[in-house]
Amino acid sequence: MEGLGELPVGALLEALARAEDARASGSAAGVVAAAAAALVTGVARASRDAWGGAEAAAAQAETLRARALPLAQADAEAYAAAAGRLARRRAEPSPQADFQLGRTLEWAAEVPLRIAETAADVAELAALAADRAPPDLRADAVVATVLAEAAARAAAHLVSVNLAVGAGDVRAARAREAAAAARAALDHTSQTSPS
Repeated sequence: MEGLGELPVGALLEALARAEDARASGSAAGVVAAAAAALVTGVARASRDAWGGAEAAAAQAETLRARALPLAQADAEAYAAAAGRLARRRAEPSPQADFQLGRTLEWAAEVPLRIAETAADVAELAALAADRAPPDLRADAVVATVLAEAAARAAAHLVSVNLAVGAGDVRAARAREAAAAARAALDHTSQTSPS
């Protein structure tokens, strides 16, 4: 999958929809986390006069967006590498092929874990923005929280189904924790935002 960060939205969606990239859900989660961070940046920037910490929140949201989008690309690359290693192992089984596949699957689990953790950070920042932003901007912050929570949950699921991750694996636990933190942020916005 070509550089996701450089694609216009329509081309990005086409890249996610291609048959050869059918396992693009981790990339999609990363893109959604980046989009949620961008929304938080916008809310914080528009809230400068009403929210004392808006400048810092905008900078933090930009940092999270800059982290999430490369992870979307890294997920596509990790999946492609894992699929390639699996094909080579099937064609020529060997202890070396098993070892290389295991290492590749480890990396393929690490990337969605990082996406889940980044998305959880975005959700928490978005919930803060929903609390602090003027009323006319709260809806955007709540939507950012919803998107970030979905990205965290999706990425955590991908960690849990990775062949290198067992139920007791620390990465699975960290991914579940990230998804839970994002869910708590979303629940907070549901309780504090007007319906």
